[in-house]
Amino acid sequence: MSTNTDSGTVRLQIEAGVASITFDRPQARNAMTWDMYQQLAAICTRLADDRSVRAVVFRGAGGQAFVAGTDIEQFTAFTSGEDGVAYERQIEARVSQLCALPMPTVALVEGWCVGGGLAIATACDFRVATPSARFGVPIAKTLGNCLSIQNVARLRAAFGHQRTRRMLMMAELIGADEALACGYLHAVAETDAINATAQALVQQLVALAPVTQRVSKAALDRLATHDLANADDLIRAAYGSADFHEGVAAFVAKRPPVWRGE
Repeated sequence: MSTNTDSGTVRLQIEAGVASITFDRPQARNAMTWDMYQQLAAICTRLADDRSVRAVVFRGAGGQAFVAGTDIEQFTAFTSGEDGVAYERQIEARVSQLCALPMPTVALVEGWCVGGGLAIATACDFRVATPSARFGVPIAKTLGNCLSIQNVARLRAAFGHQRTRRMLMMAELIGADEALACGYLHAVAETDAINATAQALVQQLVALAPVTQRVSKAALDRLATHDLANADDLIRAAYGSADFHEGVAAFVAKRPPVWRGE
């Protein structure tokens, strides 16, 4: 997570039927700003109806992070739990767009993949990573907020119940080896081989039946998020708490937060 004020860019390149999407804000570990989320939405809207694109690869610029969450500076304007409910609905809308892309999606992860970045990577169908990759949602240590129930459900489907509990309640970061062992990662490759590893996976995917891929990924996402309870009260409680405002203030001031449970 970051507090850099540069708005950043989400770049799209399409070549030979493969779309490459790059989160480009390396000075802030590619932490997402509102502008970047809007750019991502526009790109997903464009790709959703483009049947000439057979696969999409997501990556972060700079080699140090995939996406290090949402830029924290943007949370300083939040005044109530309703701001948190509105924010989580926006994040869920973006993640749902990613899940709904009809073609296979691959996240290429180098370094940090946390918070909103983990939600984006988890929305992809496959993930390849370098040994330095770290996955987690350390909000119990940093901000004192929470995730939407849909994103919790996706994490649970991808990592398993207890690993997700560890990430959310213990602020644990999971390394590449453990992520590979639990099936979250398709492969782990050294930095100098990660592009080739991702490319080999993409070529395998584009050679297969697009309709089967499209309906299969839709079925899996429906199963992961089927019949979830409304959790706005939980989001409202977290984002409306004094602890959340303390977490944001402490992060911006670069000091440890003082949790009071209020």
